[in-house]
Amino acid sequence: MSALATAPLGRAALAATAPLAAAWTPQAAAALIAAGFRSYNEEFGRITRRAAGHFLSGDAAARELDAVARIELYEQRVSDTLRALGSTGDTGFWEAAIAAYTSLIERLPDSDFYRTFFNSVTRDLFGTVGVNPVVEFCATHIGRAAGRVPIRVYPAGDSLQAALTDVLGELPFAEALTAPAAAVRRVSTELGRHFDLRPPSAAPESIELIEPLFYRAGDAFLVGRLVGDSAVTPLVIAFHRAADGVHVSSVLLSRNEISALFGYANSYFHVDLPEVGAAVTLLRTFMPRKPVDELYTVLGRAKQGKTERYFALRRHLDSSIDAFVHAPGERGLVMIVFTLPSHDLVFKVIRDHFGAPKHATREEVMERYRFVFRHDRAGRMVDAQEFKRLKLPRARFMPALVEELLSEASRSCRLEGDELIVEHCYIERRLRPLNLFVREAEPAAAEAAIIDYGNALRELAATSIFPGDLLLKNFGVTRHGRVIFYDYDEVSLLADCEFRELPGPRSEEEETAAEPWFYVGPSDVFPEQWLPFLALPPALREVFLARHAELLTAGWWRTRQQAGCERH
Repeated sequence: MSALATAPLGRAALAATAPLAAAWTPQAAAALIAAGFRSYNEEFGRITRRAAGHFLSGDAAARELDAVARIELYEQRVSDTLRALGSTGDTGFWEAAIAAYTSLIERLPDSDFYRTFFNSVTRDLFGTVGVNPVVEFCATHIGRAAGRVPIRVYPAGDSLQAALTDVLGELPFAEALTAPAAAVRRVSTELGRHFDLRPPSAAPESIELIEPLFYRAGDAFLVGRLVGDSAVTPLVIAFHRAADGVHVSSVLLSRNEISALFGYANSYFHVDLPEVGAAVTLLRTFMPRKPVDELYTVLGRAKQGKTERYFALRRHLDSSIDAFVHAPGERGLVMIVFTLPSHDLVFKVIRDHFGAPKHATREEVMERYRFVFRHDRAGRMVDAQEFKRLKLPRARFMPALVEELLSEASRSCRLEGDELIVEHCYIERRLRPLNLFVREAEPAAAEAAIIDYGNALRELAATSIFPGDLLLKNFGVTRHGRVIFYDYDEVSLLADCEFRELPGPRSEEEETAAEPWFYVGPSDVFPEQWLPFLALPPALREVFLARHAELLTAGWWRTRQQAGCERH
């Protein structure tokens, strides 16, 4: 029996080995780290599988607790493993440990996950800056993941409606469906409308569905594809649990819609996949433009997503020559934001000091980003991944940017020889700032963006989120035209805000006063005051008012506060 098979798996067992740290051999240390990952992975699966029960029960509080617990689990298991190892070994020790670890994991499913866990342990153990190839793995099996994805196949050539009846009848929550026959008709009608516009050879001969359901918030999703003689069409059927049971909420057949569902602005799915890498490979056939790192992340494997994102950045730096520059848009008072024009990421570094009117501390800003990482992002907030101890070539930075980073973000940035060390930053997908977009876009696109800006505020409020700073510069537009919020230094829960009507002046002196003549508390918000600060052109102002005037009333926001309290 291998050392991996005999290694202790439980968290308590890992902690109990700490007194033996001085006696570790490289082989035993490798086995312990592998056991630490298995402990994490098994608990990850247990939490994930509870999502099906939460969906049926409608227990939002339990669902949210599990979402947070699953996110926090990885760092907990890394910490447990580090405590068990103690301060074992020098680099020679770890070279041997890598060799032993490789032999333990090379034939295991999702072996890249094991490699990433090993790197997490050694990076914390050595405080690694950049990459240390002596004590960590420096590549993944991107694009080469093999394995099994459980698929159910339903023949549909003779009768699409009969196939869909079987699909919905075999759902684990089939008995909770309200009006199953109507649900089948709805899906069948949506598919018929889609294929009426296509050649007869594209019509589905079979429906292939990933067997595990994808759960997120109060929704469940069947994910798969329709296979015809001449075409393969992606398919997602979304279900929502309401007070009277489960309903079909939407049928997605567009690659763009499905790509957005699996996008970087969403909270993570809870889906019990036996081999995640194989599922990523399959999903990329539906969404060929979707980066591998985003798929790993949205499937709940955020640490693997970070690993893939970092290695993709390194590959891009090796194959490009352009320089890091300030990101497009207005300069922030809290963050220095830079980007590589040829790549699709932005890097956000916290300034040492914030200009007025910002009052938050560095620690408060970091806490708000942690809060967003753990909260339901409703498809409207960019996933900001926290990175530490990055090493980037100084020669790839514009001089003015380097000077600003060193002078105004010295707590995070320093030089070591030819390298710029970024001790702490957030990396996000780059979006076009909304204020620039509406200035540059065709009128119809600008109007659609302003309408969707209001929709974003509504959807964030539905998850009890108040952005704080509603200026257009804090929102961006995706390549699909969707408006996303990305500046979190003032974000808060709706429950922490006091939404108030603006008091009317009682005298001419009060009406003409330069400062508010009434008391304004630290949590007070006056929605009536927002519109002038948005600085919308008259035409867009009218569009916003026609669709979203109620967002400028305190009463609307208080109603959403009450709805949030009732959900919990």
